[in-house]
Amino acid sequence: MSRRWLMLAVVFVARLSLGFQFQSIGSVTPLIVSDLRLSYAEIGWLIGLFSLPGVVLAFPDGLLGRRFGERPVATGGLALMALGALITSASDSFAVAAVGRTLSGAGFIFANIVFAKMVADWFAGKEIATAMAVMLTAWPVGIGLALASLGAIANAFSWRMAVNAGALAALLGLALVLVVYRRPPAAGAAPVADATIRPQEVRLSIVGGLAWGVQNGALFVFFGFAPALLAARGASVGEAGAIVSVTVWAALLTIPLAGQFVDRVGHADYVIVFGAVATALCIGALPGFGAPTFWCVMIALAGATAPGAIMALLPRAVRPEALGTAFGIFYTVYYAVVAIAQPLAGLVRDRGGDAAGPIVFAALLMGGTAVAHLFFIAMRAVPRRGASPPFRQSSHT
Repeated sequence: MSRRWLMLAVVFVARLSLGFQFQSIGSVTPLIVSDLRLSYAEIGWLIGLFSLPGVVLAFPDGLLGRRFGERPVATGGLALMALGALITSASDSFAVAAVGRTLSGAGFIFANIVFAKMVADWFAGKEIATAMAVMLTAWPVGIGLALASLGAIANAFSWRMAVNAGALAALLGLALVLVVYRRPPAAGAAPVADATIRPQEVRLSIVGGLAWGVQNGALFVFFGFAPALLAARGASVGEAGAIVSVTVWAALLTIPLAGQFVDRVGHADYVIVFGAVATALCIGALPGFGAPTFWCVMIALAGATAPGAIMALLPRAVRPEALGTAFGIFYTVYYAVVAIAQPLAGLVRDRGGDAAGPIVFAALLMGGTAVAHLFFIAMRAVPRRGASPPFRQSSHT
């Protein structure tokens, strides 16, 4: 195994813990609602608080990574995630749980953004869409492991033990990054003075973050509220989580294969738009057509086509020396979108009184990915006045 693939494996395993801890609330929602007497809107806030700190921290996180190095920032973030999970598991009210989830979310932001920069540095100009797709697969793998295991842990012990398992996962990821990860030889070689981001790169970062945000916001709502939908229709908490986890396992091969397709063949724009529309239709079909396992598989197959292509947009559209700043802007927009999506979905559930409401909301949100990407295409096609475009984009990507 070449060194860059070893580093990708390290990031993959460490990033897996992020998805695992994120899902620790959604996997045991009915038990938390019963124990702490929360509304579904409050559950939505607990899910969304995992992302909300990114609105403030995403941009400075990119600067911190460049100043102190990615490994210290990533390990510090994972440590903060573990602390936040322990506070959440010990809570006896929404306020205390919210503090814990906010700390976990801050740690998640610090780790997640520098993970993307780590992969971009090691794979600059070499199979970037494939590498990004593999990295992205870690998030749903973590969610899938949580869906498949945390409901059973909560039933056997308590929901608090399930949340504590998320703290343990973060500590394991921390140890791996601390011991194994190293920066690539060329990382940080560009002078800081050359890293000023250009106006067009700012606009592309904003719209790219919006596309990524609505896609993930839709999936987060699905993972957070689909188990509750199935539980409302007669499944146990463990059974509901296991069924929804099928979405993740079915996507494991599709995400990296789609990234490899974009690297070799191109047509990233078509892949993104088609994937978003098809996934929206499949999510919308889940509440009304029965056969939840079938639709979870279809959501996985459709939804796995676009992630690698979307995450490869910035590395291909922004100069390498401005990429850290661009990712900071990208993720600021992304976290704002995914954070607000969860409480909005919970509000839909509370106001409508129907467990299917958040799933329909997720389908509509997913459709917004295609719209946002069409705006990205339009902006990318406009050259900067008085200069050549700051990126090279082939005609089919």
